[in-house]
Amino acid sequence: MAWSLIWLPEVLKRAGLKVALVDGWENRGRGDMGRVEGVICHHTAGSPNLNMPSLKVLINGRANLPGPLAQLGLGRDGTYYVIAAGRCNHAGKGSWNGQTHGNSNFIGIEAENTGKADDLPWPEVQMDAYRRGVAAILKHVGKGADGCAGHKEYALPKKRKPDPSFDMPTFRNEVAAILNGSAPAPVLIPAFEPATASTNSGAARPTLRRGASGELVKHLQQKVGASVDGDFGPKTEAAVRVFQRQKGMVPDGIVGPKTWAAMDAV
Repeated sequence: MAWSLIWLPEVLKRAGLKVALVDGWENRGRGDMGRVEGVICHHTAGSPNLNMPSLKVLINGRANLPGPLAQLGLGRDGTYYVIAAGRCNHAGKGSWNGQTHGNSNFIGIEAENTGKADDLPWPEVQMDAYRRGVAAILKHVGKGADGCAGHKEYALPKKRKPDPSFDMPTFRNEVAAILNGSAPAPVLIPAFEPATASTNSGAARPTLRRGASGELVKHLQQKVGASVDGDFGPKTEAAVRVFQRQKGMVPDGIVGPKTWAAMDAV
């Protein structure tokens, strides 16, 4: 039977977010949830490479903690991976707003980030999705922005957990702005370069990301030192992230106008 958080994908999709369903998510969980009182935000402390390298760990757990470890994984490109519709082992001992049963009463979101300087700044596409996903969930369960806690705020004893690495009061203010309708619309990466952009072909190049293929992918693979096969897969994405980080750009693994311009300068 499916567990009670079966509504998660539709709520996220209605908020305009990218959603990927992990096989078996409807029946995955450590039993069912109790009343949902909010969301606990985490970062994975996983690899600095690829979009969601911690996904298998979130599904299956670790040697000392069985999975699933969160209902949602949030990739660096802003994709929500729906892992479980039931209770997950993400919270441990703690307290937030008088609630002490984190696993039973809070949805866990594990965002892919090492939590270290090698993974800063967080990609804005990921942070925007984090804010909007939390806001969508809180709205659905009838809670305000104070229903969102960082794991570092919930966990006891204090300072037991460091995640997530960003400032939670600022994050909650931004979630509140989305809930009350005062937040600006998200800034989307253009689908093509501006018409005035100078390119080798004379035509505006499209924004490319994982799943793309063709001659332009081969061109960018040459620029970032990836294997040239014309398929924009995880290894190409990782190479793009490295390139972007070296150029002081947000390492989102997406080749849009700014990344094309940086590649043209190489």
